[in-house]
Amino acid sequence: MRIRIALAAIPAVLILGVTQSALFQAGAGGPGGESDTATGAASFDGFTKQVVATGLDNPYELVWGPDDFLWVTEKNGRKVTRVDPHTGAKNTVLDLTRKAVHTMGGQDGVLGLALHPDLLKNKGRDYVYVSYTYDSNASDAEVSQRLRIDRYTYDSRTGKLGRPKNLISGLASGTDHQSARLRYGPDGKLYYTIGDQGANQLQHFCEPNRAQSLPTAEEIEAKDWTAYRGKTLRLDPENGSIPADNPVLGGVRSHVWAYGFRNAQGLDFGPDGTLYGTDQGPKTDDEVNILTKGANYGWPRVAGYRDDKAYAFRPWSASAPTPCADLTFSDLEVPASVPRHKETDWKGRFTEPIRTFGTVGSDYDFADPKCGELIYLCWPTVANSSITYYPGTGGIAGLRDSLLMTTLKDGTVYQLKLTDGGRKVAGAVPLWKARNRYRDIALSPDGKSVYVATDSEGNVRDRNGAPATKLENPGSILLFRQ
Repeated sequence: MRIRIALAAIPAVLILGVTQSALFQAGAGGPGGESDTATGAASFDGFTKQVVATGLDNPYELVWGPDDFLWVTEKNGRKVTRVDPHTGAKNTVLDLTRKAVHTMGGQDGVLGLALHPDLLKNKGRDYVYVSYTYDSNASDAEVSQRLRIDRYTYDSRTGKLGRPKNLISGLASGTDHQSARLRYGPDGKLYYTIGDQGANQLQHFCEPNRAQSLPTAEEIEAKDWTAYRGKTLRLDPENGSIPADNPVLGGVRSHVWAYGFRNAQGLDFGPDGTLYGTDQGPKTDDEVNILTKGANYGWPRVAGYRDDKAYAFRPWSASAPTPCADLTFSDLEVPASVPRHKETDWKGRFTEPIRTFGTVGSDYDFADPKCGELIYLCWPTVANSSITYYPGTGGIAGLRDSLLMTTLKDGTVYQLKLTDGGRKVAGAVPLWKARNRYRDIALSPDGKSVYVATDSEGNVRDRNGAPATKLENPGSILLFRQ
């Protein structure tokens, strides 16, 4: 197959930028939710910013531990690190450089992190859960990348993680759209997001998107997790088995809890067990969702709302009579041989988002000439990268009962105020905007300190909406306090 990619398809991680007017482009969200067009709110004043730690190698997951330290995975560095929130001192608790695989510029490496609720409580369950990509074909020179989730035991005397127990391995992996958020749920189960692996775009444009594919009984029996792409999983934290109360989808019970996702990098629980998630849109419609048992969130047949606005599913792998291998990929100019499916053509079961970002009308010009050859810089998405519930009893009154959402290309942390018992989002307030790619958030137990991890590399739009190639705080943990 000849892989040829048009300039407009250069990955957003290379150079990112968009004007503020494009971000808040007119075009309301669909029924049952709001888009960011309804905000227009000013920045949240009164916070101080402090750099807690630097020199982290693309931090990915950030968690406040029961030892009052920050625990963080370093995606590129392929390790788990504890950070003193007062001094910024770092120590490695798990070095996976000999086991984990990371591709230059890729979204693979050491990713998800979750702490058992009984960690350091003298109950014999000092467990820490870690996901990472690995080479399943170690005997051959060619890398065959997969992903695994392991449970480690923390030894507080040595400050190290050891005694690994594999919960699940052989999960789909690659260099794009890993998602990889790991949470220990209030129901005592592990939740994990897997992206669509970048299928149907860029260098993977001839690969069918499997986000709507459900696993068969034969695949589950064979431990073939191919169909887990574009899914949120729910696992038993003791042995990685399929919980008996997981949904039956297509007649089969599997690890799949919910499905139909593109790149779901946000995942967190509210106080009543509500599971919130985010999903990154293609050129429009970044989503905030409530994830429920067995629900379908539409991707790739729907982006955002099922409203036929500015998005139609174009499966390149189904090109005929010209085969996909003979085509050149472009986000803007799709050949007639590639089928076109409107969102309303699809009659499948569908759960709407509670909020979208970058929802625009069908007349939106994605090839705005002001962006020159870098056409994708005008796309209105924000690349939401995590979601964190801020409790109603938190020490910062203005943030209570909200979701805090980090973004990558937008360089902003947003407050999403919850209403209707946590089922709706009333507005999106930009809290902190800078030349940073904000990756994840952790809160101190009293809620007075908000810690934010930033990417080590990549590009972002600055405070004025212009593209910037130099990050303000690369590979850092920042502290925001009122």
